Amino acid sequence: MIKTVALTVVVLLVVSLAGVLAYAATKPDTFRVQRAASIKAPAEKIFPLINDLRAQSTWSPFEKDPDMKRTHSGPAQGAGATYEWDGNRQVGAGRIAITDAKAPSRITLALDMFRPMEAHNVVEFTLEPQGDATTVTWVMHGAQPYMAKVMSTVIDCDKMAGSMFEEGLAKLKALAEK
Repeated sequence: MIKTVALTVVVLLVVSLAGVLAYAATKPDTFRVQRAASIKAPAEKIFPLINDLRAQSTWSPFEKDPDMKRTHSGPAQGAGATYEWDGNRQVGAGRIAITDAKAPSRITLALDMFRPMEAHNVVEFTLEPQGDATTVTWVMHGAQPYMAKVMSTVIDCDKMAGSMFEEGLAKLKALAEK
């Protein structure tokens, strides 16, 4: 009797695991996380807060480790500006570099995460004037390898990263509307 129950449990676990792995295989090979906020300020006032990686630290939702090692290189702002960090488990380690900046409407960055998981993604900010406000859209997209697909069956990455984007956009809004 005990052997039958144990065998049944093992079979159910194996079938469940196979189901999760098969489901993960059907997920897209790319991902995209996007959030937007309306900020009552002109794009010309908001753009420098994004285009300068040092200024980003005043509103970034990822600056949560006071002991994090930070290194800036390249120009102070615009294409070539680079920021590297190495922090605790919450922030990990990585590098972000501005690859293109078109004032005052668009900034594109290359994000390379080294820890906790290696990833290479593109981050884009677009600023669109809307009357007396500017809609700021924050997007991250990239490849979704199989292990990320498996993880996404139990972790809602859009919700997790999206909530960080929402927090950052709220801080950017408060700063730009002063």
